[in-house]
Amino acid sequence: MIPVAEPELGNEELNNVIAAFKSGWISSKGAFIPQFEKKFARYCGVRHGVSTFNGTAALHLALTALGIGPGDEVIVPSLTFIATANAVAYCGAKPVMVDVHPDYWCIDPQRIEEAITPRTKALIPVHLYGHPCDMDAIMAIARRHRLLVVEDAAEAHGAECRGRKVGSFGQVSCFSFYGNKIITTGEGGICITGNKRLADTMRCLRDHGMSTARRYWHTVVGFNYRMTNLQAAVGVAQLEKIDAFIEKKRAIARAYRNALRTLSEAGSVRLHPEMDWARCVYWMYSILVEQKLGMSRDRVMAVLGKKKIESRPFFYPLHIQPPYRNGTRFPVAERLSKKGICLPSSVSLDEKTIIRIASFIGN
Repeated sequence: MIPVAEPELGNEELNNVIAAFKSGWISSKGAFIPQFEKKFARYCGVRHGVSTFNGTAALHLALTALGIGPGDEVIVPSLTFIATANAVAYCGAKPVMVDVHPDYWCIDPQRIEEAITPRTKALIPVHLYGHPCDMDAIMAIARRHRLLVVEDAAEAHGAECRGRKVGSFGQVSCFSFYGNKIITTGEGGICITGNKRLADTMRCLRDHGMSTARRYWHTVVGFNYRMTNLQAAVGVAQLEKIDAFIEKKRAIARAYRNALRTLSEAGSVRLHPEMDWARCVYWMYSILVEQKLGMSRDRVMAVLGKKKIESRPFFYPLHIQPPYRNGTRFPVAERLSKKGICLPSSVSLDEKTIIRIASFIGN
């Protein structure tokens, strides 16, 4: 089976894990944790990193630290993994869904403007499948309406909007390091910010709300959201490879574009976009199956499955899922969800394998 994604791990990760093991610090203390936090934050262009045990915890931690709570509304794209909305709901706030842009699949800035109410307190732009949101337009809206911005960059490590890395725009930005992400710590996540006071608040909340000056004295209701030293050991080694991984992802995208060129020119499939203002990292190379192909998206996936090629459908839109269904319709998100496929995108893929995968689409 050719998997849709798998981690690329080597001796560097193994040696770091052994070093962490031998140090005796295998839980939520140890030298690799601050090292990973500092290096990842700097990679994204900000000063402070607060690691967590997964990306969903990072989103919840960020929203809590920013004071999001009951009565607040937070605007999110309908086309995203459900964790984006769930983190808002964990705070007792209301996730307000809006549609996505038809050209690049991320939250549509125009739809954001239309959804703002007196209760809107924050926005969560999601950099979907490795393509950045139009952060310049989003930040302009946020400034006009005095809204907080939490970037959900779980799928877009190293992506850029007009030459600036995602994660460097919002008050807080959240990443996931799950096993299928561009870099991994197995499970894991991080909040990054340029605001030291906010970083300190998140560190306190992450560790049960415990005072740093008085052990076992808890100033607020906090969480146990800490990353382990073993996870961070893997992350430090992975971070050394991130630029090489991204270049490989972009090479994979070029290979798919070439292999699917004929189908694309015929209007049978639509290829993964990259706007002229963006640098996409193609977390998972994704396509849309159009009617001209003569077979449905699900049929294409079934054909690939029979050839032992794993693929995944796009996320179901939030607004049609039971926890968030409210009768609204977002046609772009619905259309993309029905047509979209994520193809195998591991950095270990070679061009010959990509050509083989592409040969079964439409046949």
